[in-house]
Amino acid sequence: MANITSLDQLDLNGLYSYADYLSWQLEERVELIKGRIFKMSPAPSRQHQRIATQLTGQILPYLQGKPCQMYFAPFDVRLLDSQKSAKDEDIYTVVQPDICTICDLSKLDDRGCLGAPDWIIEILSPGNNKKELDYKFRLYEENGVREYWLVFPSDQTVAVFDLEDGKYNFRKIYASDDAIPVGIFPEFSIVLQRIFRD
Repeated sequence: MANITSLDQLDLNGLYSYADYLSWQLEERVELIKGRIFKMSPAPSRQHQRIATQLTGQILPYLQGKPCQMYFAPFDVRLLDSQKSAKDEDIYTVVQPDICTICDLSKLDDRGCLGAPDWIIEILSPGNNKKELDYKFRLYEENGVREYWLVFPSDQTVAVFDLEDGKYNFRKIYASDDAIPVGIFPEFSIVLQRIFRD
């Protein structure tokens, strides 16, 4: 097989596995969703990075001494979908959430996370709204991500979804002056004023 260094060398309508993904040497960041290639946005904006930094600044101190770990992109999360096999060639979904928290540490290995994180936060950027709102929403729901947050920087709002009986329940849209209770950590809230301040 030829050395894959550019997306132009791949069939963007083809189906690929995690084994294929590992063999590529691309400069572009991509994700696989059910075997299909999704090109990620170029480097995130300063606003995106600032929001991610402020979120991690609140989450990391809370997690100190707890049996959970937080990671931020680029960090591969391999989802098994309906497959039960964890072999590289049988995995067809690899995503890089902006922020994810994993409390079952047996899911972590040197390559990232194998299985659903407990909490995922995606910060929307221009051009990726369709992917986050549609593909990833359904993907995270069917794989059992317990809590999913969508951050809308332009509106300074956060939509929160909690998994109940295998389906996402829309909890609320929180505005910039709210504190958001974290469902998986009932005693912890994220203060949005700190996230969206300039």
